[in-house]
Amino acid sequence: MVSPEQHRHVEGVGVTTLEARTAHVRERANWMRRRLLAMIVDAGQGHPGGDLSAADIVASLYFDILRIDPADPSAPKRDRFVMSKGHCTGALYTALAGAGFFPEAELDTYLKPLSRLNGHPNRTYLPGVETNTGPLGHGFPVAVGIAVAGQIDKAEYRVFVLTGDGELQEGSIWEAAMFAGHRGLGNLTVIVDRNRLQQGASTEDTNQLEPLADKWRAFGWEVVEIDGHDPAILLAAFDDAAAPRTRPRCIIANTIKGKGVSFMENQAGWHHGVPNAEQYATALAELTR
Repeated sequence: MVSPEQHRHVEGVGVTTLEARTAHVRERANWMRRRLLAMIVDAGQGHPGGDLSAADIVASLYFDILRIDPADPSAPKRDRFVMSKGHCTGALYTALAGAGFFPEAELDTYLKPLSRLNGHPNRTYLPGVETNTGPLGHGFPVAVGIAVAGQIDKAEYRVFVLTGDGELQEGSIWEAAMFAGHRGLGNLTVIVDRNRLQQGASTEDTNQLEPLADKWRAFGWEVVEIDGHDPAILLAAFDDAAAPRTRPRCIIANTIKGKGVSFMENQAGWHHGVPNAEQYATALAELTR
């Protein structure tokens, strides 16, 4: 098992202070953004808006927080991460490659015939994927089940799951949230990518979610609301989530859909889509400043 400190050392950074950890995560997140856009352009399809909004969250987990070992992806004591909004494979695959689960060059096969990098993650094909996701509302209940198993076994692993805010309109999310609260799953942390946009419209116009924090609290969860693009704040929230607790924790991470690319930010139309050559050049220029 690789501890967070060992994982950082494996990455060749040796970071220990919060300032250094933050700089490392920020660099990795921006690399992910550039790399996933290249994948989407090359493949001619993808979900850049949600990938970009989630990049800082996913980078914080994979490059600092998760106790994982790419050399032993099925280690019993590993932390578990479930990407419940399974269409955001650009963020997930770049993180897995960057963390060493498969060669970075394989990212060039994204969505191509016979590639392991499908439009939705498949644990049968790809090391580091805990469960197949894609149909919204399915990944989070699976994560709750994993956390229940850990509770029964008195295991040390932690379970993290990332949901989209549009995904919260699925009834299965709230059934699982109610059960997690009932079980007092202190080993479980859900992060809501709260960018307030889903396919075609805002979440509040589609099916109002607010007051969102109160809803989670009503199901017995601890809730914190943070800036989902500030690695220092993300790392502090994840560090705090590691403390022993008797209730599951919900981190509502306020984000911007399309973060980092000006013409994509806060635009529902970029839930999915492919930048043209001029747009791609603009995006790369903005992400390398």
